[in-house]
Amino acid sequence: METTVKMLEDLTQAIGVPGNEKEARDVMKKYIEPYADDVYYDHLGSLIAERKGKEAGPKVMIAGHLDEVGFMVTQITEDGYLRFETLGGWWSQVMLAQRVTIATKNGNISGVIGSKPPHVLAPEERKKTVEIKDMFIDIGARDKAHVEEIGVRLGDSVVPVCPLTKLADPKLLMAKAWDNRIGCAITIEVMKRLAKEDHPNTLYGVGNVQEEVGLRGSRTSTQMVQPDIMFALDTGVAGDTPGISDKDATAKIGKGPQLFLFDRSMIPHKGLRDFVIEIAKENDIPFQYEVMPAGGTDAGAAHTVGKGVPSLALAIPTRYIHTSSSIIHYDDFEHTVNLVISIIKKLDSQALKTILENS
Repeated sequence: METTVKMLEDLTQAIGVPGNEKEARDVMKKYIEPYADDVYYDHLGSLIAERKGKEAGPKVMIAGHLDEVGFMVTQITEDGYLRFETLGGWWSQVMLAQRVTIATKNGNISGVIGSKPPHVLAPEERKKTVEIKDMFIDIGARDKAHVEEIGVRLGDSVVPVCPLTKLADPKLLMAKAWDNRIGCAITIEVMKRLAKEDHPNTLYGVGNVQEEVGLRGSRTSTQMVQPDIMFALDTGVAGDTPGISDKDATAKIGKGPQLFLFDRSMIPHKGLRDFVIEIAKENDIPFQYEVMPAGGTDAGAAHTVGKGVPSLALAIPTRYIHTSSSIIHYDDFEHTVNLVISIIKKLDSQALKTILENS
């Protein structure tokens, strides 16, 4: 577990906002390249690691996305504060007073998201949530010239700060960017374990870019690979915290991956869905069903490429996604890796034919 946790730490601590995923991509490349026959990129920057099996069977693509929700510097005020734009979905109530890292041309610097303090607000204003447009980042600069001297430029990436931390139960891991470095980690681990085993297909382990701003990298990487089957490995909402009812979310961390039956980007291919459920049951791998009425995954873009690609999303239940500090359970990582490996080992030409006949 400790070796894997080190990989998880390296992945989550890398900076990788939509449109600037290079640091996270370099980490993924370091870990996946030893288990691939070739590693290459599409023109948006998605990473594609290819591994040939013992047979020239189906082309199977498993993909996490490299980008995390973050921010971009869009303005430097005369008195030295930074205005910013959100990259991906943020809820304003989780942002104030959060420490952030700004990636500048001269290296990373620290800051904090600020706003007017409640002490100077009228009583009615205190009851309202602060709008994102009224927030700023304080890096402790004297003025605009000092900011520019430090090396901050418009367009610089900003991410929250949260070191990977083991909680009271050491299998509960808190970090930034689980959405979706955990999908990248699953992809790496599947390639690593399959390096010692045969599989009847060609496997493509992918780290997509720009998922959080419209599933963009998935379109180009899928177009480049032209897979027969695609799995998006992502995060889902955990429903095991106070105040959440079964009507909101049912998944619990530690109880296995979520198999998406529906989200706003895709209805999964029925034949593929049934194939995966059968594999999970045959191998006694726990899983949970998920219906997500808002949001989507990279499968939502991939499944409409070319003639259509049978696709399915598998997700890790995650507490507090799209915040600075999210929590996953290590067992869910292991269960998902085992499920994906079991699927790939069964996905030969005959299995693909059966899946397509059951659309």
